[in-house]
Amino acid sequence: MFLQNRVLLTITANMEGWELFMNSLPSMLSGAIRYTIPLTLISFIGGLFLALLTAMMRLSKSRLIQAPAIFYVSAIRGTPLLVQLFIIFYGLPNIGVNIDPFPSATIAFILNVGAYASEIIRASILSIPKGQWEAAFTIGMTRRTALRRIILPQAARVSVPPLSNSFISLVKDTSLASLVLVAELFRKAQEIAARTYDFLLLYIEAALIYWVICFILSLIQAGLERRLSRYVAR
Repeated sequence: MFLQNRVLLTITANMEGWELFMNSLPSMLSGAIRYTIPLTLISFIGGLFLALLTAMMRLSKSRLIQAPAIFYVSAIRGTPLLVQLFIIFYGLPNIGVNIDPFPSATIAFILNVGAYASEIIRASILSIPKGQWEAAFTIGMTRRTALRRIILPQAARVSVPPLSNSFISLVKDTSLASLVLVAELFRKAQEIAARTYDFLLLYIEAALIYWVICFILSLIQAGLERRLSRYVAR
């Protein structure tokens, strides 16, 4: 009798867990679609523009131009992303600058992506043989034209794998936006868990959704790398 009751309780608990899993799924997916994915895309695109500008400044021969870029990269890479989020969202209001949760998270992620991606872009540009520059100059190209038409396209192919990894990492990093009240995927999981007290199931569910998103992005990355590798001499 005891064993039978134990089995019934287990079955009931499993059914309730599955029901909670399915009922919470739309809310979590909504958070992913409305906030996690847009936050990732906007931050990465904005970060790439900032990264390219920073990389160009780092490659400048003028120390006056290099200095701000070096300081920016050092400051961002030397401090935790969470601290940067808190400074922007919770710290800036102390000096009268109030920014809503989503823009605050976007600014923090753009600054973070810009610093790390700038080093990837800079290294990719430096990896291009100097002969490419010399060949461009011999046919009358200026440095800017050579950079735009010869160097950057080759550097872009080199930088795809590390930048793709940064993009996938950014998807997971957006979970930190929950701490500045952005209602993204993980924030939704936290809200549901606070009502149901079933933290383990809901956090595992959130982890599965993140994993599915990152797995799809990994497949896209692999396809892009195969496509680009067709133009590389073997």
